[in-house]
Amino acid sequence: MTVTPAAGADMIPDVVPHSLFSDWDLHLFNEGTHVKLWEKLGAHILPGGVMFAVWAPNAARVSVIGDFNDWNYDSHPLTPHEHSGIWEGFIPEIGKGTLYKYHIVSKYNGYRVDKADPFGFRHETPPKTASVVWDLAYDWNDWEWLRHRKEHNGFHAPMTIYEVHPGSWRRSEDGEFLNYRELAEQLAAYVKKMNFTHVELMPVMEHPFYGSWGYQCTGYFAPTSRYGTPQDLKYLIDHLHQEGIGVILDWVPSHFPSDEHGLAYFDGTHLFEHADPRKGFHPDWNSLIFNYGRREVCSFLYSSAIYWLDEYHADGLRVDAVASMLYLDYSRKHGEWVANEFGGRENLEAIAFLRRLNEDVYKHHPDVQVIAEESTAWPMVSRPTYIGGLGFGLKWDMGWMHDTLNYFSRDPIHRRFHHNALTFRMMYAFSENFTLPLSHDEVVHGKGSLIRKMAGDEWQKFANLRLLYAHMYAQPGKKLLFMGCELAQIREWNHDAQLDWDLLEEPRHAQLQRWVEDLNKFYRDVVPMHDLDLEPKGFEWIDCCDTENNIISLLRFGRSGEVIVAAVLNFTPIPRHNYQVGVPRGGLWHEALNSDAEMYGGSGQGNMGGIEAAPIPLHGRSWSLTLTLPPLGAVFFVNEEPRDGESEAPAPSEES
Repeated sequence: MTVTPAAGADMIPDVVPHSLFSDWDLHLFNEGTHVKLWEKLGAHILPGGVMFAVWAPNAARVSVIGDFNDWNYDSHPLTPHEHSGIWEGFIPEIGKGTLYKYHIVSKYNGYRVDKADPFGFRHETPPKTASVVWDLAYDWNDWEWLRHRKEHNGFHAPMTIYEVHPGSWRRSEDGEFLNYRELAEQLAAYVKKMNFTHVELMPVMEHPFYGSWGYQCTGYFAPTSRYGTPQDLKYLIDHLHQEGIGVILDWVPSHFPSDEHGLAYFDGTHLFEHADPRKGFHPDWNSLIFNYGRREVCSFLYSSAIYWLDEYHADGLRVDAVASMLYLDYSRKHGEWVANEFGGRENLEAIAFLRRLNEDVYKHHPDVQVIAEESTAWPMVSRPTYIGGLGFGLKWDMGWMHDTLNYFSRDPIHRRFHHNALTFRMMYAFSENFTLPLSHDEVVHGKGSLIRKMAGDEWQKFANLRLLYAHMYAQPGKKLLFMGCELAQIREWNHDAQLDWDLLEEPRHAQLQRWVEDLNKFYRDVVPMHDLDLEPKGFEWIDCCDTENNIISLLRFGRSGEVIVAAVLNFTPIPRHNYQVGVPRGGLWHEALNSDAEMYGGSGQGNMGGIEAAPIPLHGRSWSLTLTLPPLGAVFFVNEEPRDGESEAPAPSEES
C-alpha cells in the first residue's frame, strides 16, 4: 500500500486540533441518538497529519500502531477524552494510504489486542486485517437522479429488483473479480437491457470470510476492498444512477463475527455485544448479537445506516434477519434464552432500536426505502411507528415465496388439491407493504436452482418457470429476482464462480431470459401493474376458485382507471379452449403478453393478439371474454377506456 502524505504534511500546523467532538456530539453519542459518528470517530485526514478517535471505555491504554511506526505499541498513545470513553490523538506526517490498528490494553486482566478501526473507511483486503487511512472525496454526477428519486422509490412506482452478489455475477477471463468500476459498465448495461428498475447488492461492507457473502460484517463503514476503493464503489452507484437504476444495499445490524480484529470483546469487555451468551451469541451463524440496550451501540448502528445513504447515495437498505432481532428465543431451545422484563419472548430493546432506525432514516432521507427481511407474522412491520408499527417501508413476503415454490414443485395432476397455495396470500396481501422475493436463499445449500424445482419434463420445467414469473408479476407487490434466475441457471449458485452465461447459447435459456426482459417492461410501462401494488383497490379476483382446472384469473387497476389489466394463468399442461372469464368493460382486450409464445420457447397457442368482449355477464361482471389458455401458460390482456369522442362499439347506422 503506497502512503500518500497528508495535505500539508511538510508543515505541521501551529495548532493541532484537540478533538473533533463537541460537547453536543458527546451528549448525542452517549444518549444513543448520534447518526453521523463517522464524521467524528475513526481516522480523519487533516492538514499536517491524521486525527484518530476510538471508543474504548474499558481500556487502560490505547495507542495507534501501523506501518508508519513499525507497529510499535509505545510510539503513539492516544489520550482519553474526559470521561466519554473516547480516546483521541493527532499523528503528524502521515496521510492517505497509511496502514493502522488500535492497540488496546484493557483495565481487566491485562488483556491486550490489536483492533481494526470500527469506523475505518477502508480496510486491507482479507485475509489481511489492518485499516487504511482514507478519505471519502468523490465528485458525484447523479444529481438528476436524486432530484427525482421519490418518483423511482415511491409506493406507486414500479420496483423490480435484481439481487446481485458482486463477486460472482461476472468475472474476468482469468477468473478474477471484476472491480467496482468494471462492474459498473457491465451491470448497468445488462440491468437496463433487462428492464429491472433497481439493483440490490448483497452486503458490500468489509467482511473477513468471503463465503459469508458479506453477512458476517466487520467493516460497518467500509466497502470491501476485494473490488476496489470507496471511490470505486461510489462510481458504481453513480453510474447506475445515471443510467436510471436505483441501488439498494444489504445491511446487517443483526449480528457480527467473532474475529479478533473486529468488534468482538473490543476493549477487554463485551462492548458491542451482550455479555450473556443467551442474548449475545447467535447459534445459527456462530456470531455475536449487538447489545441494542447500549446507547452508544445504537449510535454506532444508526450512523452506519445513515452513512451508506449519505456518503454512497444508496436508495435504500434491505435489513437482514429482522426476525432474529425481534425474538429473544429465535433458534433457541427452552432454557437457552432470557425473557424480557414482562416475561415475554419479544426483544424490547431491538424493537425500540428498529423503530428509531427507521424514524432516523426517513427523517434524513424521506425518498429512500428501508426493506425488512422478516420471516414471521410479526404485525405492522411496514407500518408507521406512530401507530405501533416498526416503521419499515417494505417487507419481504416470505410466506408467498414458500407457498409458491412448494406449489410449483408439485406434479400438475396434484395441484388442484393445493390451489390455496396460490390464493391464500390475498387474505393478507395488504396487511404489509410487500416485496415478493425469489432471492439467493432459494438457490443455495442443496435447495436446487429454480428451474430444477419446477415439475415435469424439460419443456414443462421451462414453461413452469415462465408461469412462476408471470404469477409473481401478476400479484400485487414489488418484485425481487436473484441473479441467474433470469437465465434459468441449472446449477445452484456458487459464490466462487460467475453465472453460467454460456447457457444463453441454448435457445430455451435465451428465450426464458427474453420472457423476464419483457415481463419487466410490461410491469414497468403498464401503470395498473405497479401503481396500486400496495393497495387493495388495485386488485380483484375474477375467479380464484377453479380448482378443477387449476386456473386463476384476476384484474389489476391503476388510480386513473383508464387502463385495466386482466391476467389468466393455467397451471396444467392441458390447453383450455373457449375458457370464459368475466371482465368489467367491453371493447378490445389486447393480448399484451403470452408466456407460451414461440419467442419465449412456448407452443404458440394464444388469442390472435386480442379478444373483443361480449355483452354476456359472468363472474359478477357485465362482459366476458372467451379465451384460449395455453398449457402451463399465462396471458395478460390490456383494455383501455375509450377516449372522448370514441365508442366502445361501432355506432349503429341510420338504416339499422
